Amino acid sequence: MPHLVRERLYFGDIKDAIAALTDSSSTPTFTHVLSVVSSASISFITDCRPGLAIPTEEVRRVVAGEEGATPTAAVPPGTLMRLVERAGDGLRVTRMAVPLRDTEEENLLDHLEPCLDFVDEGRKVGNVLVHCFAGVSRSASIIVAYLMRSEQKSLEEALESLKEISELACPNDGFLDQLKLFEEMGFKVDTSSPLYKRFRLKLLGQSYKFGEKIGSYMFQDDPALSPLPGSCQDPPKIEQHKTAYRCRKCRRIVAVEDNVISHVPGEGESCFDWNRRKSGGSYSNKEQDCSSLFIEPLKWMAPAVEEGALEGKLSCIHCGARLGYFNWSGIQCNCGSWITPAFQIGKSKVDISTI
Repeated sequence: MPHLVRERLYFGDIKDAIAALTDSSSTPTFTHVLSVVSSASISFITDCRPGLAIPTEEVRRVVAGEEGATPTAAVPPGTLMRLVERAGDGLRVTRMAVPLRDTEEENLLDHLEPCLDFVDEGRKVGNVLVHCFAGVSRSASIIVAYLMRSEQKSLEEALESLKEISELACPNDGFLDQLKLFEEMGFKVDTSSPLYKRFRLKLLGQSYKFGEKIGSYMFQDDPALSPLPGSCQDPPKIEQHKTAYRCRKCRRIVAVEDNVISHVPGEGESCFDWNRRKSGGSYSNKEQDCSSLFIEPLKWMAPAVEEGALEGKLSCIHCGARLGYFNWSGIQCNCGSWITPAFQIGKSKVDISTI
């Protein structure tokens, strides 16, 4: 029997999902099922019981990078993000499947908001079951995030509330770190937040460590090619001025303030751990004394970085002047902080202006 978390909201395991999809006479009767397992295919569920067949009809498939998908620079284009289908006898159940492994390195964060929205919509019309394979980590993570957002609970409060219902609920440590980040971003996934940018950079470092190809999808747009404030390409908005960093030799923009990822001066390797930060702003005025800027990877860097080298120079794509270095193992700032991976621009190599 699945665990009742809140009115019309349950969480459970693969056996509960089978019952929800095949037994229309069961109590409660489910109208929505959120499957958070390693494969989105219904066969992942039917293979758990020999001879079981569950009819399905696809409603929508969302793939990273396609039109209409939530923009994310942390997921390779072409990756299946979620599948929505009608399932069960008479296709009476709306099922959303999100392929997610139960590992600490898995990217839970970029799947959270669609899952929470699905639960919200489902509760308006019927009962919702959130399940994974064992009903311990993945489904518990979604439920905890839902309680955090809907009831403005801290991670600790939401997890304690869920454990009162099921002692087995236990998100893995990587998911807990991401849920804490979700809390610190105000119960939303803010891709413009420095916290999210550090999270994305950590994923990029993991990809390199595991020998995966570093694709251009992980590189942010070249700020020199983006519409400038006040241009006709910009949508009408209140004029905002931003700090820009220009190559000292040719004056080409190489980064803007939004690309800079701040760090805690003099705290060693821990300074850049996104999961240990409590806010997204600058952490100390002493950072102004650092001789380098550490920025997110940008598309103008791609020719150098995509070659796969552990380290290398970062040169201005316009005039060839050396601006700094990248190193997947990290670079130590003169303040003492060790930043991994690092995309470093020397402050002496750029001029500061306002755009």
